[in-house]
Amino acid sequence: MPTARQKRTNDPEGMRRRMLDMAEESFQARGFHATSLGDVMAAAGVTGGALHHHFPTKKALALAVIEERVAAAVRVTWIEPVGSAVSARSGVQQVFVAIADELERQGFVRGCPLNNLAHELSLADPDFRAALATVFDDWRKAIADKVRADQRAGLESGTDPERFAAAAVALYSGAMSMAKTAQDSSLLRLCAKELDEAGGGMQK
Repeated sequence: MPTARQKRTNDPEGMRRRMLDMAEESFQARGFHATSLGDVMAAAGVTGGALHHHFPTKKALALAVIEERVAAAVRVTWIEPVGSAVSARSGVQQVFVAIADELERQGFVRGCPLNNLAHELSLADPDFRAALATVFDDWRKAIADKVRADQRAGLESGTDPERFAAAAVALYSGAMSMAKTAQDSSLLRLCAKELDEAGGGMQK
């Protein structure tokens, strides 16, 4: 009968997910530069050979975190809720409030995973910068596309889709940075309200 260790060894996809889990957690809690591959190996319970089989370098591991985990988080947290909302504006507000609620339940603010890595890695390597920029671009495009869909339905006739999307992403990114520094998620609620009241400023 195989041991638990053997079962883990025979589950390469599960092992890979576990390494991504641990890397994602450590990058958010401590930062990319402060996280060593040894930290990830210890937390995931894997050998150096297993880690390097899936991720030959620390850079490869970080790119996988960005492309598979951070991009997925933006999709689940932002893109899908806004896409299914009554309107882009209401969807954006709902996301702000939902995240503020979650942070209050959590009791602390780590910040936006995308922002955290962007601040640390954008100037460190062009591949990191390109991967992070792709996530931001997809996020803005999804919001702008929702505004265009609203306009086809007769809503937001005077709103510039690209300006609204850029403002929503920038406002959220700034709000999360301030909330992380102050450890005060109520800033997200203030910004959501301002985004609604400033609707006239998004006109063409």
